[in-house]
Amino acid sequence: MPAMTTMPRTYKPVLDRLSQAGLRPTRQRLALAKLLFDGGDRHITAEQLHSEAQIANMRVSLATVYNTLHQFTGVGLLREVVVESGRSYFDTNVSDHHHFFYEGSGRLMDIAGNGVVISGLPEAPEGTRIARVELVIRLTDA
Repeated sequence: MPAMTTMPRTYKPVLDRLSQAGLRPTRQRLALAKLLFDGGDRHITAEQLHSEAQIANMRVSLATVYNTLHQFTGVGLLREVVVESGRSYFDTNVSDHHHFFYEGSGRLMDIAGNGVVISGLPEAPEGTRIARVELVIRLTDA
């Protein structure tokens, strides 16, 4: 990998993001971060990101894509949204919000965090606290 001073300017935002999160900016992390974060908020599966990487002529395995997505999630750069067993999306919008899930197409759509009011939550078990409530509203065609 080129020295940081010779890194193309187009990588500076993702380089800064990785450094601030405490992740070493490897070539593969930088390239995947650029695909993920250049272009606004999005929801993506590991398979979709792997396909985008291949189209961009990146030599990266699907296992590396999964590992990188989980590393990014672990440091707060992404949120994992599990829509069903074995089916997860990674969300670049890490703010407090919820989702519509279109079962037919598999598309996720953000719902503003203040757009949903949840009442009647159960008490958290002793010794714990509720960290966050995530709502996925599943949609089908009418």
